[in-house]
Amino acid sequence: MGELRAIPLRGLGEIRPGDDLVPALLRALRASRQTLERGDILVVTHKIVSKAEGQIVRLADVRPSRVARRWARKHGSDARVVELALAQARRVVRMQRGVLITQTRHGLVCANSGVDLSNVDGGKSAVLLPVDPDRSAERLHRALRARLGLHVPVIITDSFGRPWRRGLTEVAIGTAGLKVFRDFRGRRDAAGYKLRATLEAVADELAGMAGLAAGKLSRTPACIIRGFRSERGKGRARDLVRPAAEDLFR
Repeated sequence: MGELRAIPLRGLGEIRPGDDLVPALLRALRASRQTLERGDILVVTHKIVSKAEGQIVRLADVRPSRVARRWARKHGSDARVVELALAQARRVVRMQRGVLITQTRHGLVCANSGVDLSNVDGGKSAVLLPVDPDRSAERLHRALRARLGLHVPVIITDSFGRPWRRGLTEVAIGTAGLKVFRDFRGRRDAAGYKLRATLEAVADELAGMAGLAAGKLSRTPACIIRGFRSERGKGRARDLVRPAAEDLFR
């Protein structure tokens, strides 16, 4: 692997429900004086995907349940956001100390089912996760190939916390056009030791790289990763979710 570059795409503009993301991304490429090249990977935040797909809820339209109101009152939360998080959850993992951890319908384990108020409209509305992030990534991947004639892998990201670690980092919640792992199991290191458990989550690493380059407050929800030799494949971000039988946190 040689030099890796993360190139933020400026000038994407506000995405609204029903917008076609591909023309918007191509305009942002021109505004950034960039072109997609063979081997490039496109990383986009879930926020613009969710907005384009209409996954936005006005908080004024949400009627919190008794459970949501009680929890919000106890912990100083917005009962409407709590209600959305509970409604989007397949199961509640933890609901303690003012922290609500759920498993979403996609199988993702995260805070508040991924319900997010940032970078929307100042707190009047919430954005939900895409209905099927892998499918959303596949649609973008196919549309870019049709428009540009290039195989451009796509990664859709969100910010997650992690067990044992403080702070947030970007992770892949939707992918298309690349394998999400590099599997080193069975290979030998420089000292001859045979690796047994090294399964590198490259989609998450690329998501983190893009997140650092694009920033949190710069209104730059898309980034090109250049120089990484990804493996083509039908890898899905849902494959990154640890199966229940292997999950020691359950």
